Amino acid sequence: MRRAALVGVLSLGALLATAAPAFAHAAMSPPVAEVSVLQQFTLAVPTEAEGASTTSIQLTVPDGFQIDSFEPEPGWTRTVNQTGTGDSAVIQQVTWTGGRVPTEEDAVFRFQATLTGGDKQYVFSVRQTYSNGQVVDWNGPETSDTPSPVVTGVSNLGGGSSSNTLAIVALAVGALGLIIGVVGLIAGLGRGGRTLT
Repeated sequence: MRRAALVGVLSLGALLATAAPAFAHAAMSPPVAEVSVLQQFTLAVPTEAEGASTTSIQLTVPDGFQIDSFEPEPGWTRTVNQTGTGDSAVIQQVTWTGGRVPTEEDAVFRFQATLTGGDKQYVFSVRQTYSNGQVVDWNGPETSDTPSPVVTGVSNLGGGSSSNTLAIVALAVGALGLIIGVVGLIAGLGRGGRTLT
Protein backbone atom coordinates (compact mmCIF):
# COMPACT_ATOMS: atom_id res chain seq x y z
CA MET A 1 0.00 0.00 0.00
CA ARG A 2 2.79 2.40 0.98
CA ARG A 3 4.73 1.55 -2.16
CA ALA A 4 1.69 2.20 -4.37
CA ALA A 5 1.12 5.56 -2.68
CA LEU A 6 4.79 6.48 -3.16
CA VAL A 7 4.66 5.53 -6.84
CA GLY A 8 1.49 7.62 -7.25
CA VAL A 9 3.07 10.67 -5.60
CA LEU A 10 6.26 10.33 -7.68
CA SER A 11 4.24 9.93 -10.87
CA LEU A 12 2.17 13.04 -10.09
CA GLY A 13 5.36 14.97 -9.29
CA ALA A 14 6.98 13.92 -12.56
CA LEU A 15 3.84 14.83 -14.51
CA LEU A 16 3.66 18.28 -12.92
CA ALA A 17 7.38 18.86 -13.45
CA THR A 18 6.97 18.03 -17.11
CA ALA A 19 3.87 20.20 -17.39
CA ALA A 20 5.33 23.18 -15.52
CA PRO A 21 6.45 25.16 -18.61
CA ALA A 22 2.89 25.10 -19.96
CA PHE A 23 1.67 26.88 -16.82
CA ALA A 24 4.37 29.55 -16.39
CA HIS A 25 3.11 32.93 -15.25
CA ALA A 26 4.35 36.36 -14.26
CA ALA A 27 5.75 36.14 -10.74
CA MET A 28 7.18 38.40 -8.07
CA SER A 29 9.71 36.96 -5.65
CA PRO A 30 10.05 36.50 -2.81
CA PRO A 31 6.34 35.58 -2.60
CA VAL A 32 6.38 36.20 1.17
CA ALA A 33 8.33 39.18 2.56
CA GLU A 34 8.79 40.99 5.85
CA VAL A 35 7.12 44.39 6.08
CA SER A 36 9.09 47.58 6.79
CA VAL A 37 12.38 46.03 5.61
CA LEU A 38 14.22 47.20 2.47
CA GLN A 39 14.87 44.11 0.33
CA GLN A 40 15.37 42.94 -3.23
CA PHE A 41 12.38 41.86 -5.31
CA THR A 42 12.47 40.18 -8.72
CA LEU A 43 9.79 40.31 -11.40
CA ALA A 44 9.93 37.47 -13.94
CA VAL A 45 7.60 37.39 -16.96
CA PRO A 46 7.64 34.37 -19.30
CA THR A 47 7.73 34.69 -23.08
CA GLU A 48 5.19 32.09 -24.21
CA ALA A 49 4.20 33.26 -27.71
CA GLU A 50 5.75 31.10 -30.41
CA GLY A 51 7.92 32.97 -32.90
CA ALA A 52 7.71 36.28 -31.03
CA SER A 53 9.74 38.03 -28.36
CA THR A 54 8.79 40.13 -25.34
CA THR A 55 9.57 43.78 -26.12
CA SER A 56 7.81 45.67 -23.31
CA ILE A 57 6.83 45.05 -19.69
CA GLN A 58 4.68 47.47 -17.71
CA LEU A 59 4.39 46.95 -13.93
CA THR A 60 1.62 48.69 -11.95
CA VAL A 61 2.63 48.91 -8.30
CA PRO A 62 0.08 48.41 -5.49
CA ASP A 63 -0.34 50.88 -2.63
CA GLY A 64 2.13 50.24 0.18
CA PHE A 65 4.84 48.78 -2.07
CA GLN A 66 7.56 51.44 -1.96
CA ILE A 67 10.25 51.03 -4.65
CA ASP A 68 13.53 52.62 -3.59
CA SER A 69 15.90 51.84 -6.50
CA PHE A 70 16.35 49.66 -9.60
CA GLU A 71 19.11 47.39 -10.82
CA PRO A 72 20.23 48.20 -14.38
CA GLU A 73 18.90 45.80 -17.02
CA PRO A 74 21.15 45.85 -20.13
CA GLY A 75 19.21 46.37 -23.35
CA TRP A 76 16.14 47.82 -21.62
CA THR A 77 15.02 51.42 -21.20
CA ARG A 78 13.08 52.18 -18.01
CA THR A 79 10.32 54.81 -17.68
CA VAL A 80 8.84 55.58 -14.26
CA ASN A 81 5.51 57.24 -13.40
CA GLN A 82 5.54 58.62 -9.86
CA THR A 83 4.09 61.20 -7.53
CA GLY A 84 6.38 63.44 -5.50
CA THR A 85 10.14 63.73 -5.78
CA GLY A 86 13.24 62.73 -3.84
CA ASP A 87 12.60 60.80 -0.61
CA SER A 88 8.86 61.45 -0.86
CA ALA A 89 8.54 59.95 -4.37
CA VAL A 90 5.98 57.16 -4.74
CA ILE A 91 6.40 55.03 -7.86
CA GLN A 92 3.06 53.95 -9.30
CA GLN A 93 4.09 52.38 -12.60
CA VAL A 94 7.28 51.22 -14.29
CA THR A 95 7.68 50.40 -17.99
CA TRP A 96 10.67 48.61 -19.51
CA THR A 97 11.01 48.79 -23.31
CA GLY A 98 13.57 48.00 -25.99
CA GLY A 99 14.60 44.53 -24.89
CA ARG A 100 13.95 41.32 -26.81
CA VAL A 101 13.28 38.13 -24.83
CA PRO A 102 12.71 35.04 -27.00
CA THR A 103 10.17 32.26 -26.57
CA GLU A 104 10.61 30.07 -23.47
CA GLU A 105 12.78 32.65 -21.70
CA ASP A 106 11.81 35.13 -18.96
CA ALA A 107 12.09 38.91 -18.91
CA VAL A 108 13.63 39.56 -15.46
CA PHE A 109 13.79 42.86 -13.57
CA ARG A 110 15.16 43.52 -10.05
CA PHE A 111 14.58 46.39 -7.65
CA GLN A 112 14.86 47.30 -3.97
CA ALA A 113 11.58 47.99 -2.19
CA THR A 114 9.86 48.09 1.19
CA LEU A 115 6.39 46.84 2.09
CA THR A 116 4.93 49.83 3.97
CA GLY A 117 1.26 48.85 3.94
CA GLY A 118 1.41 46.27 6.74
CA ASP A 119 0.48 42.58 6.78
CA LYS A 120 -1.56 41.96 3.64
CA GLN A 121 -1.38 40.75 0.06
CA TYR A 122 0.23 43.17 -2.40
CA VAL A 123 -1.31 42.50 -5.82
CA PHE A 124 0.53 43.70 -8.94
CA SER A 125 -0.64 44.14 -12.51
CA VAL A 126 1.71 43.39 -15.41
CA ARG A 127 1.16 44.20 -19.10
CA GLN A 128 3.38 42.27 -21.50
CA THR A 129 3.76 43.28 -25.15
CA TYR A 130 5.19 41.00 -27.83
CA SER A 131 7.03 41.85 -31.05
CA ASN A 132 3.98 40.68 -33.05
CA GLY A 133 1.70 43.18 -31.26
CA GLN A 134 0.10 40.61 -28.93
CA VAL A 135 -0.60 41.93 -25.42
CA VAL A 136 -1.00 39.83 -22.27
CA ASP A 137 -2.40 41.40 -19.10
CA TRP A 138 -1.27 39.50 -16.00
CA ASN A 139 -3.99 40.84 -13.72
CA GLY A 140 -6.45 37.99 -13.21
CA PRO A 141 -7.35 35.92 -10.14
CA GLU A 142 -5.11 33.06 -8.98
CA THR A 143 -7.24 30.51 -10.83
CA SER A 144 -7.01 32.28 -14.21
CA ASP A 145 -4.57 31.66 -17.07
CA THR A 146 -3.03 35.11 -16.42
CA PRO A 147 -2.92 35.58 -12.63
CA SER A 148 -1.58 38.74 -11.01
CA PRO A 149 1.79 38.47 -9.27
CA VAL A 150 1.26 38.63 -5.50
CA VAL A 151 3.54 39.24 -2.51
CA THR A 152 2.27 38.46 1.00
CA GLY A 153 3.58 40.84 3.66
CA VAL A 154 4.19 39.49 7.18
CA SER A 155 5.36 41.30 10.31
CA ASN A 156 8.18 38.92 11.13
CA LEU A 157 9.83 36.10 9.19
CA GLY A 158 11.61 34.49 12.12
CA GLY A 159 10.73 33.02 15.48
CA GLY A 160 7.52 32.33 17.39
CA SER A 161 4.10 32.56 15.87
CA SER A 162 5.40 34.39 12.79
CA SER A 163 7.27 31.24 11.77
CA ASN A 164 4.05 29.31 12.09
CA THR A 165 2.25 31.94 10.02
CA LEU A 166 4.92 31.79 7.33
CA ALA A 167 4.80 28.00 7.30
CA ILE A 168 1.02 28.06 6.93
CA VAL A 169 1.20 30.62 4.13
CA ALA A 170 3.90 28.59 2.34
CA LEU A 171 1.89 25.38 2.64
CA ALA A 172 -1.28 27.09 1.44
CA VAL A 173 0.50 28.63 -1.56
CA GLY A 174 2.12 25.28 -2.40
CA ALA A 175 -1.17 23.39 -2.13
CA LEU A 176 -2.96 26.00 -4.24
CA GLY A 177 -0.24 25.82 -6.88
CA LEU A 178 -0.54 22.04 -7.01
CA ILE A 179 -4.33 22.21 -7.37
CA ILE A 180 -4.15 24.88 -10.09
CA GLY A 181 -1.49 22.89 -11.93
CA VAL A 182 -3.55 19.69 -11.90
CA VAL A 183 -6.77 21.48 -12.92
CA GLY A 184 -4.95 23.36 -15.70
CA LEU A 185 -3.31 20.18 -16.92
CA ILE A 186 -6.62 18.34 -17.07
CA ALA A 187 -8.34 21.31 -18.76
CA GLY A 188 -5.50 21.69 -21.27
CA LEU A 189 -5.54 18.02 -22.18
CA GLY A 190 -9.34 18.06 -22.43
CA ARG A 191 -9.39 20.91 -24.93
CA GLY A 192 -6.48 19.68 -26.99
CA GLY A 193 -3.94 22.11 -25.55
CA ARG A 194 -0.20 21.98 -26.20
CA THR A 195 1.44 18.62 -25.65
CA LEU A 196 3.64 17.86 -22.67
CA THR A 197 6.58 16.50 -24.67
